[in-house]
Amino acid sequence: MEISKIEVFQVNLPLREGSYRWSGGNSVEVFDSTVVAVHTDAGVTGYGEVCPLGPAYLPAYAAGARAGIAEVGPHLIGADPTALTLVNDRMDRALRGHPYVKSALDIACWDILGKTADLPLVTLLGGRWNDSFPLYRAISQQGPEEMADHVAQYRAEGYTKFQLKVGGDPDVDIRRVRQVASVLQPGDVLVADANTGWSQHHALRVADALRDVDVYIEQPCLTYEECLTVRRHTNRPFVLDEAIEDLSMVVRAAADRAADVVNLKISKVGGLTRAREIRDLCVSLGIALTIEDTWGGDIVTAAIAHLAHSTPPASLFTSTDFNSYVTVSIAEGAPERKAGRLAAGDAPGLGIHPRWDVLGKPLFSIP
Repeated sequence: MEISKIEVFQVNLPLREGSYRWSGGNSVEVFDSTVVAVHTDAGVTGYGEVCPLGPAYLPAYAAGARAGIAEVGPHLIGADPTALTLVNDRMDRALRGHPYVKSALDIACWDILGKTADLPLVTLLGGRWNDSFPLYRAISQQGPEEMADHVAQYRAEGYTKFQLKVGGDPDVDIRRVRQVASVLQPGDVLVADANTGWSQHHALRVADALRDVDVYIEQPCLTYEECLTVRRHTNRPFVLDEAIEDLSMVVRAAADRAADVVNLKISKVGGLTRAREIRDLCVSLGIALTIEDTWGGDIVTAAIAHLAHSTPPASLFTSTDFNSYVTVSIAEGAPERKAGRLAAGDAPGLGIHPRWDVLGKPLFSIP
């Protein structure tokens, strides 16, 4: 089996709540997502998706994903899509770095592998644990009372894990966390996610002020070294996100005891192949995981679900369902949340079928 053609599509994903706001005054109203269709000479087609969280979050942006796919794609023509390590080697030789560019192509090759084996990806990634797994809900940055109101709203929908977007004025952020903590119920989990937004001295102030609050602190500062300083200062459980760029950073973080949880974003590390390597290492090291991506629609949500559902429950801190945040569905068969939980599908591969009336015609094809 060989890759014979790659088609690239663009789709806009408006947010149900109108906008999504996080540290640094950043916000997004409509996500720009890229979908790929990887065709083979055997008549099997796989699908992938990559959706950066705007251009100001990570070193990634939507137009860059498509430009990178145009650069890498020709090097995959003639490759066996089920030889995933070789596929990734071809991409790395063709383009140094830029892992997010390669993610959708890698996911599409996994989809082909699952369809060829007649198995869902959850099986190929390790096997299905239990009937479903827990989700968190991200609470967009607003005033303390508004964020507490949103927590109550989402709890009514079945969520028990809440990720507050902080990383602004430290005094306001302290009030945000305390206000939300005051409305939590037994069993609820609260994460204060600064998305690198605090300077080190502000992060230390917040950590001190929250010593008596049951809250996880996530990626308070931009650099790993700053985060490590805060980690060593606080008594709160600690999550690393943006600093976890590859397998070597997990090794470093484990040696430094820098995190209790790592946030594993599939596209940030280059796709399911690299994400599975990191997942398996974290499981072996006893580091818990939030498994997600930068953003996306139905195809990204399906990929997240298969990786999360094949992760041992003791190691899976939480995950997310991005397709519930947006107003446009780009594929049939994608997982849908039920009472704050999600399950990977049983159909071969990702188990999704693109909605061609939504995706329209490809922007370009390779070759």
